[in-house]
Amino acid sequence: MASELIDKALKTADETKAIAFGDDVLGETGKIFAEQFPGVRVLVVADENTFAAAGETVVASLKEAGVEFAEDPYLFPGKPTVYAGYENVEILRDHVKVLDNTFICSIGGGTINDLAKLASGELGRQYLNVCSAASVDGYAAFGASIAKDGFKITRDCPAPQALVADNAVMAAAPARLTYTGYGDLIEKIPAGADWILADRLGIEAIDPYVWSLVQGPLRESLAHPAELAAGDLKAIELLGEGQIMSGLAMQAAKSSRPASGAGHQFSHTWEMEGHGLDWEPPLSHGMKVGVGTIASLAMWELFLKMEPEDFDIDHALASVKSPEYIESTVRSMLLPRIQGEAVKHSLNKRTEGDELVARIELLKKVWPELRESAAKQIIPAQDAMDRIKTVGGPYHPEMLEIDWDRFRETHFKAQMIRSRYTILDIFTDLGILDTVVEELFSPEGFWGQHRHPEA
Repeated sequence: MASELIDKALKTADETKAIAFGDDVLGETGKIFAEQFPGVRVLVVADENTFAAAGETVVASLKEAGVEFAEDPYLFPGKPTVYAGYENVEILRDHVKVLDNTFICSIGGGTINDLAKLASGELGRQYLNVCSAASVDGYAAFGASIAKDGFKITRDCPAPQALVADNAVMAAAPARLTYTGYGDLIEKIPAGADWILADRLGIEAIDPYVWSLVQGPLRESLAHPAELAAGDLKAIELLGEGQIMSGLAMQAAKSSRPASGAGHQFSHTWEMEGHGLDWEPPLSHGMKVGVGTIASLAMWELFLKMEPEDFDIDHALASVKSPEYIESTVRSMLLPRIQGEAVKHSLNKRTEGDELVARIELLKKVWPELRESAAKQIIPAQDAMDRIKTVGGPYHPEMLEIDWDRFRETHFKAQMIRSRYTILDIFTDLGILDTVVEELFSPEGFWGQHRHPEA
């Protein structure tokens, strides 16, 4: 069974047709696979760790449902941890390609699900995923977050046709996967404010239904960090529900906009730089997103203290950089393998002249309502830091082995790597991003007061 929220969202989902979510649902995998894919053979795909967590029950349920196996389960190694790189998509895709009339039943978290999603999508086949941890928001999402040539983006492919998320399986996952999931989910708070900003400035309109899928259950899903740290089953269920709803929202939007803002761009920057990928286990996406969330909220707090007279049009116009300067800056700050895409995004977002004047005048006009809406949306950066600390996750860049200068520089790099309009871009348009960062890192600023992790 699924929660009422998930059941409601499923009625409008155009790709995911069935979700078993809750207690004791793992054994329903076979039945759901047989119902969704009648007459189709199965290839179970997992890594050694996720298969150990749920594989025997999944295989038994598929056999009990009369599903024919194309071959024995396909297992990636448990160590070193498999990476969501396109080379692994190709390996899996080419393996499945020669198996006629065969769909994947994957068992895993973000990486295994994304590998199965994109491999299946490139073959024009559907698949089912069994969630092994409450670790990501992308289970039910359209698109897979996959790195290719060092540049990690969400690559187009359909969401799974079916999902199975068993509370006991998710609760039994390593604690780091739970606080990874919490870090990923909490960024939906400032990401929502980023979307409010883009909506009010006429850049990207909010879809009220999609918004409700993410933001409706979000606060309750995040309300129990201490219980999550203790492995409480109900808290895990609420976290998992919030993640699945976020995925369904991205599926409905055919975009990650509902669930990803500036905080995610911090993580994506570090991922593109390869940071932590050679750790064992690798530094997870959600751990980096958690720190990015705090950074984003700290910026939002400064923005909401501003008044219309602070939006200086003359200063903004004088601060516009030439395309040549922007390209040179991007190339000087980013690694060669990611420069091309980042230059394209940075130049596409560049605004000047009458367009810039109109944007800032609109900002002044809508500021009272925008500030009120965004203030209701965000939480204090300190609150987010405290929550992530409570759940057990890294809440400071030094805990990710990101040194102070690199962290400061990421505030500029993160603006370069995506086309999505966020808090980073309004500061760029106003010509004050450098001033904002200086304030944040001053002795009185948020990061100046958090120079090192608290004991």
